[in-house]
Amino acid sequence: MQAAHAGVPLLLAATSVHGLTMAATDSDFRTVLNSVDLVTPDGQPVRWALNVLHGAGLQDRVYGPTLMRQVCETAAAEGVSVYFYGSRPEVLERLVDRLHVTLPGLRIAGYSSPPFRALTPEEDAAEVARIKASGAQIVFVGLGCPRQERWAYDHRSLLARPLVCVGAAFDFHAGTLRQAPAWMQARGLEWFFRLLMEPRRLWRRYAKHIPIFVILVSRQYLTQRLSWPPP
Repeated sequence: MQAAHAGVPLLLAATSVHGLTMAATDSDFRTVLNSVDLVTPDGQPVRWALNVLHGAGLQDRVYGPTLMRQVCETAAAEGVSVYFYGSRPEVLERLVDRLHVTLPGLRIAGYSSPPFRALTPEEDAAEVARIKASGAQIVFVGLGCPRQERWAYDHRSLLARPLVCVGAAFDFHAGTLRQAPAWMQARGLEWFFRLLMEPRRLWRRYAKHIPIFVILVSRQYLTQRLSWPPP
């Protein structure tokens, strides 16, 4: 909230297995993710890996929808205005309607949904101007990984305010996507639930990125074990 009150750039991203494996295999995206001011472990597998590899001692993940809700609650309490950028128009309308009911004190400065393609320079300039004109102090970005992180990276200086990348949080809070049961989330099975909900969209992503993540974590674990001095 300090950055929001001060009007200074800040990048925050709730990052899952998908984002980490993309950073490991795509040098351009690695540069983007390394520039983020605060990266939080959105998935349980990421939390487990941090605990095993680095002794982080994390008790839970920082789930994108929960992060968004908590930031909105604090923003409402402190009179900070927010903007929602991403998803689809109908999702944003439902999201805003719900927030008016559940968080009536939240100042929603505006929202917009860009087309699902690369914007022309003119279109991009118009989006930036719209966000600036709204006076929003925090911008939530829900474009999906890696598009949202790239967008935030490219616009941090132009917008000069906190940009919070939250993935599918807009859809979850709008009620257009079902969240996995709590027991599945706790056991790191949310990916399986989402695969059942959206098989055509997600099967390629999971088939590619889950094995890469397992290999990367296993390799780092074995490297650490083998490099330790004998007792």
